[in-house]
Amino acid sequence: MIYAIKRIFTTVLASEAINRIQWGKRSLASVLDDEFKAWEDAKRDARNGKRVLVATSMGCYEHGTLLESVLAVALTLRGACVTLLLCDQRLPCCQMIKIHNVEPEDLLAQEHTPRCKRCVEQGRDAFGCLGLPIVGFKDWIGKVEDEEAHRLSESLPAEEIPDYVYRGVAVGEHAMAGALRFYARGDLESEPLGEKILRRYLKSSILTAMAMGNLLAEMRFDAAVFNHGIYVPQGVIGEVLRREGIHVVNWNPSYRKQTFIFSHHDSYHRTMITEPVSLWETMPWDSRKERAILDYLKSRRYGTQDWIWFHEKPYEDHDRIQQELRIDFNEPCIGLLTSVMWDAKLHYRSNAFRDMLDWMIQTIEYFRNRPDLRLLVRVHPAEIHGLIPSRQKMLDAILGRIPDLPQNITLVPPESRVSTYALMQKCNAVIIYNTKTGIEIACMGIPVIVAGEAWIRGKGFSIDVSSPEEYFRVLDRLPLAYGLTSEQLMRARKYAYHFFFRRMIELPFLVSLRKHKIGLRLKRLKQLGEGVYPGLDVICNGILDGSPFVAEKD
Repeated sequence: MIYAIKRIFTTVLASEAINRIQWGKRSLASVLDDEFKAWEDAKRDARNGKRVLVATSMGCYEHGTLLESVLAVALTLRGACVTLLLCDQRLPCCQMIKIHNVEPEDLLAQEHTPRCKRCVEQGRDAFGCLGLPIVGFKDWIGKVEDEEAHRLSESLPAEEIPDYVYRGVAVGEHAMAGALRFYARGDLESEPLGEKILRRYLKSSILTAMAMGNLLAEMRFDAAVFNHGIYVPQGVIGEVLRREGIHVVNWNPSYRKQTFIFSHHDSYHRTMITEPVSLWETMPWDSRKERAILDYLKSRRYGTQDWIWFHEKPYEDHDRIQQELRIDFNEPCIGLLTSVMWDAKLHYRSNAFRDMLDWMIQTIEYFRNRPDLRLLVRVHPAEIHGLIPSRQKMLDAILGRIPDLPQNITLVPPESRVSTYALMQKCNAVIIYNTKTGIEIACMGIPVIVAGEAWIRGKGFSIDVSSPEEYFRVLDRLPLAYGLTSEQLMRARKYAYHFFFRRMIELPFLVSLRKHKIGLRLKRLKQLGEGVYPGLDVICNGILDGSPFVAEKD
């Protein structure tokens, strides 16, 4: 197909620009307006620099438009030629919709999602003031592509969709992850319209692969940066870019206030598992760093230093916990921590079980025959306190499969105010699938058994299993005679320091306005230039030169 000249939208920066989103006390647009000449000079000087694609895609993802507009400016000031990518109401569905704001029937009844128009407007408002080129999906998808994507998405057998690969891109995996996120469930079995929604996500996934393939056939990029790196469209965008040999950088908001976590090549969900231990195991260690991480981990119990947390006013009194749960901490206790069933449900080679529910059911059945041990199952509070409350509850799933729950198993629901940390503190060992809390539990000196794709796998201080047989052999050793060795405890705390303080990169000019909302605190354009904010330098250098996304804490 011969394409006409593509429409590259460039909004001229002007003081009369309307409908600008205000972030904090001052918008980025007003900063650029005040220093119009300096910004125009910077853009002119960067025309022949490294070409970077900022593939935000979703204009109404406010964290994305805010951080990535700042990155676009910062990269330009460092000599990079930046192009922005936004969806222009071309995909039939994406990550921004969920059943909590769009009913499945409404989604299927329309060509586009009910949020598309607003999303396009917000994206234009957020990025238009930069005066940088913006490309849209419509520019790279024609009638032929649309018909082919529709044919494939409708004709493929449903059972083949999760593993479907289109032109070397795992479009089916990202479509399934997107559909599960939409439904906030770990499977689609009980959703009457689940297959139709999945097929709609598959069409979006294929269209994204087509658009990116056509875009890259005509425009060259040295690097790309964008949020998440999974779901639709970001996961597909990343796969196409990697296939073409383009350096990919993904990011997510992280726990500590004013911090973000960046990763090379793929989503941090995957890269944190395979990250070289050399990045942290040789790090000089002293009592100051140990005290810093222990103080921070203590604050994690209440979220006082975080802008992402899930525990609402927990209590830690062990007598009260025993009374509420009707347990006795004098008997050998084994902890088990769940995760949200739908979250980042991707393929991992390290899994010993089919999925988290399969692991859970087999674990409970094992403990049925171990009356000498009490299993304390703590269901993740994010099931109800997360940004997207789960519609598939772990307790319902367990009791639906095992209505005759063994007496030696205690289920702690997500709404319980029992402190997870206080509860696990009384355990001989803790079993996890993929929760990040495993890092914190290990720092308490408690052995952690890893059955899934948790980030502590392979770091030298957890008990990792890769098959059901290996897993049950480890459980046969419970209760364990010893906790972590001094060497393992030091490794756990060093890794925690690395993860929470070095991998979570501080950007002090981004501030919390209220839960799940952030704002910009910026006065001058030069604040986004080199040498002002160390964290911003680490991020920009990583994007442009491939250096590690590791920021040293003072």
